[in-house]
Amino acid sequence: MATQTLAARMDNVEQRIARLEELPARVDALGVQISQLREEMRGDFSAVRDEIRAGDEETRRVLRDEIRTGLAEVMAQARTLHEDQRAALALIAEGRQTRGRRHR
Repeated sequence: MATQTLAARMDNVEQRIARLEELPARVDALGVQISQLREEMRGDFSAVRDEIRAGDEETRRVLRDEIRTGLAEVMAQARTLHEDQRAALALIAEGRQTRGRRHR
Protein backbone atom coordinates (compact mmCIF):
# COMPACT_ATOMS: atom_id res chain seq x y z
CA MET A 1 0.00 0.00 0.00
CA ALA A 2 1.42 3.35 -1.02
CA THR A 3 1.93 5.89 1.68
CA GLN A 4 -0.29 8.88 1.30
CA THR A 5 0.95 12.34 1.87
CA LEU A 6 -0.38 14.27 4.79
CA ALA A 7 -2.22 16.62 2.43
CA ALA A 8 -4.00 13.72 0.64
CA ARG A 9 -4.99 12.19 3.95
CA MET A 10 -6.34 15.54 5.15
CA ASP A 11 -8.36 15.91 1.92
CA ASN A 12 -9.79 12.44 2.48
CA VAL A 13 -10.73 13.28 6.09
CA GLU A 14 -12.29 16.60 5.03
CA GLN A 15 -14.42 14.82 2.38
CA ARG A 16 -15.62 12.31 4.93
CA ILE A 17 -16.47 15.06 7.41
CA ALA A 18 -18.37 16.94 4.67
CA ARG A 19 -20.42 13.81 3.91
CA LEU A 20 -21.06 13.25 7.63
CA GLU A 21 -22.20 16.86 8.02
CA GLU A 22 -24.82 16.22 5.30
CA LEU A 23 -26.31 13.27 7.21
CA PRO A 24 -28.59 15.18 9.63
CA ALA A 25 -30.27 17.05 6.75
CA ARG A 26 -30.60 13.81 4.76
CA VAL A 27 -32.09 12.02 7.78
CA ASP A 28 -34.53 14.90 8.30
CA ALA A 29 -35.53 14.74 4.61
CA LEU A 30 -35.99 10.99 4.90
CA GLY A 31 -38.20 11.49 7.96
CA VAL A 32 -40.37 13.92 6.00
CA GLN A 33 -40.64 11.45 3.12
CA ILE A 34 -41.62 8.66 5.51
CA SER A 35 -44.31 10.88 7.05
CA GLN A 36 -45.65 11.75 3.60
CA LEU A 37 -45.66 8.08 2.64
CA ARG A 38 -47.56 7.19 5.81
CA GLU A 39 -50.19 9.83 5.06
CA GLU A 40 -50.56 8.66 1.46
CA MET A 41 -50.83 5.03 2.54
CA ARG A 42 -53.38 5.88 5.22
CA GLY A 43 -55.50 7.66 2.61
CA ASP A 44 -55.09 4.82 0.10
CA PHE A 45 -55.97 2.15 2.66
CA SER A 46 -59.02 4.15 3.67
CA ALA A 47 -60.08 4.38 0.03
CA VAL A 48 -59.57 0.63 -0.42
CA ARG A 49 -61.68 -0.08 2.67
CA ASP A 50 -64.43 2.16 1.28
CA GLU A 51 -64.29 0.35 -2.07
CA ILE A 52 -64.48 -3.02 -0.31
CA ARG A 53 -67.50 -1.85 1.71
CA ALA A 54 -69.17 -0.57 -1.46
CA GLY A 55 -68.39 -3.87 -3.17
CA ASP A 56 -69.79 -5.78 -0.21
CA GLU A 57 -72.99 -3.74 -0.35
CA GLU A 58 -73.28 -4.35 -4.08
CA THR A 59 -72.69 -8.07 -3.55
CA ARG A 60 -75.37 -8.17 -0.85
CA ARG A 61 -77.81 -6.31 -3.12
CA VAL A 62 -77.18 -8.68 -6.02
CA LEU A 63 -77.51 -11.73 -3.79
CA ARG A 64 -80.75 -10.42 -2.27
CA ASP A 65 -82.18 -9.86 -5.75
CA GLU A 66 -81.13 -13.34 -6.86
CA ILE A 67 -82.58 -14.92 -3.73
CA ARG A 68 -85.87 -13.04 -4.19
CA THR A 69 -86.05 -14.12 -7.83
CA GLY A 70 -85.24 -17.72 -6.92
CA LEU A 71 -87.77 -17.67 -4.09
CA ALA A 72 -90.47 -16.33 -6.41
CA GLU A 73 -89.75 -19.15 -8.87
CA VAL A 74 -89.79 -21.77 -6.12
CA MET A 75 -93.07 -20.42 -4.77
CA ALA A 76 -94.59 -20.46 -8.27
CA GLN A 77 -93.54 -24.09 -8.66
CA ALA A 78 -94.89 -24.91 -5.19
CA ARG A 79 -98.24 -23.31 -6.11
CA THR A 80 -98.36 -25.32 -9.32
CA LEU A 81 -97.56 -28.55 -7.46
CA HIS A 82 -100.17 -27.72 -4.84
CA GLU A 83 -102.79 -27.11 -7.52
CA ASP A 84 -101.81 -30.35 -9.27
CA GLN A 85 -102.07 -32.21 -5.97
CA ARG A 86 -105.52 -30.75 -5.26
CA ALA A 87 -106.68 -31.68 -8.75
CA ALA A 88 -105.32 -35.22 -8.32
CA LEU A 89 -107.02 -35.55 -4.93
CA ALA A 90 -110.26 -34.25 -6.42
CA LEU A 91 -110.05 -36.88 -9.17
CA ILE A 92 -109.37 -39.59 -6.59
CA ALA A 93 -112.29 -38.41 -4.46
CA GLU A 94 -114.51 -38.26 -7.53
CA GLY A 95 -113.45 -41.78 -8.50
CA ARG A 96 -114.34 -43.06 -5.04
CA GLN A 97 -117.72 -41.39 -5.19
CA THR A 98 -118.39 -42.85 -8.63
CA ARG A 99 -117.33 -46.32 -7.49
CA GLY A 100 -119.47 -46.00 -4.40
CA ARG A 101 -122.53 -45.14 -6.49
CA ARG A 102 -122.02 -48.12 -8.79
CA HIS A 103 -121.85 -50.59 -5.92
CA ARG A 104 -125.13 -49.48 -4.40
